[in-house]
Amino acid sequence: MSSQSATARSRNPFVRIPFSVQVLGGLILGLALGVVALQLGTTGDGEPNWLATTLQTVGSIFVTLLRTIVPPLIVLAVISSIANLRNVAGAARLAWKTLLWFAVTALVAVAIGIGLGLLFRPGLNSGVDASTAAEPSTQGSWIAFIESIVPTNFLGLTASTSAADDGSLSTSLSFNALQLIVIAVVLGIAAVKVGKSAEPFINFTASALDVVLKALWWVIRLAPIGTVGLLGNAVYSYGWTTIGALGKFSLAIYVGLALVVFVVYPVIARLNGLSPVKYFTGVWPAVQLGFVSRSSMGTLPVTQRVAEQNLGVPRHYSAFAVPFGATTKMDGCAAIYPAISAIFVAQFFGIGLDVTDYLLIVFVSVIGSAATAGTTGATVMLTLTLSTVGLPLEGVGLLLAVDPILDMGRTATNVAGQAFVPAIVAKREGILDVARYHAPRGASGFVPLDEELARPVEVKGDDTAPEAEDEAGEPATTAKR
Repeated sequence: MSSQSATARSRNPFVRIPFSVQVLGGLILGLALGVVALQLGTTGDGEPNWLATTLQTVGSIFVTLLRTIVPPLIVLAVISSIANLRNVAGAARLAWKTLLWFAVTALVAVAIGIGLGLLFRPGLNSGVDASTAAEPSTQGSWIAFIESIVPTNFLGLTASTSAADDGSLSTSLSFNALQLIVIAVVLGIAAVKVGKSAEPFINFTASALDVVLKALWWVIRLAPIGTVGLLGNAVYSYGWTTIGALGKFSLAIYVGLALVVFVVYPVIARLNGLSPVKYFTGVWPAVQLGFVSRSSMGTLPVTQRVAEQNLGVPRHYSAFAVPFGATTKMDGCAAIYPAISAIFVAQFFGIGLDVTDYLLIVFVSVIGSAATAGTTGATVMLTLTLSTVGLPLEGVGLLLAVDPILDMGRTATNVAGQAFVPAIVAKREGILDVARYHAPRGASGFVPLDEELARPVEVKGDDTAPEAEDEAGEPATTAKR
């Protein structure tokens, strides 16, 4: 780094503020502005006030930027991952062990969910108005999951058309994450099979991935601003009274999420010789973003970065495991939440559950989470669970009032697990960079890297040494691992 760059950075007060503190500041400011927006109320015609509109716009723009970068990141990362794995012994074993640990941790999570549902008994005397019971517009099914695996087009795009109040039609495009992974896997395997003549394609993919990661980091640096808009809009939109009658249910969900993140993961980490504290500090940037954005896919770029740079997972493995986990590893949405919700619905409607029903809940949570791939929220997973157990789908409507509030915690838990499992598998396979895992985190929230050696840099004092980052205020990413 030049002396001029270092001097410019030293004059910028924001450079010296750790990234995690910036995001925390965004949380506090967003909370305060959300309360102010609530006090301002609505306009004369019932529309949101100017502050609420501003918060919604800022949060929406940030999430849109994150999601925009996800499709190319998935395709390029998976292709590069498969290309890199061609020189790695035991690639198939890595894949199967990843799936195994996904299932093991999901099994523990759903067992916790069932236990809390029986302990709290949230569906009894809940005070919820039965008239709110209604079937959701979106439902999960095993057939839909099987059909979604097959790409409908080369880009994995799906289109939906909706009618406005004035009769006009609008068409929106979205991507199916699972289809993108299938496409990327096929292209990656094909490139490996073609051999030498595919080297230019593989090199181009690796180069393009570096470019996308650079652009991605610029978006990540906007997280504190995005956090203000996202949390402020959430406070304004849902207020503090929506938990109300569903207090026990909401409490049971958050207790379950906390047990998974703060008990289950640390115990597994310790049993595998890893520091739980270093895991939390390493994964924290992604957990923060997942909490406010409520999107595992939108947080995917950050999750992959913390897995590689903070937890020491090799890029050739994390590029496969993290995107795959973002579509199938959902301990919050696919284990804790559907288990407690199914028990709530059964208790509310006075339906008894036997051992077989509980085993079905376990089965759906461990095996069926992939059915939610490419969807938003946990509604698909919940309807899949209720229909499998034979419970009324109308029960979904009872829980919609608090879903946005619960979704923040669910997504944060999902993200924590999506980075955790690759680290555990890498450690057990002897490919984890343990030195990086235990290295101090820099001001950005990530372990600083030496550009030439791609090794952790010794960070002194307050961990904010400017030489640990490049001129853009980000950890160096040009070195290959």
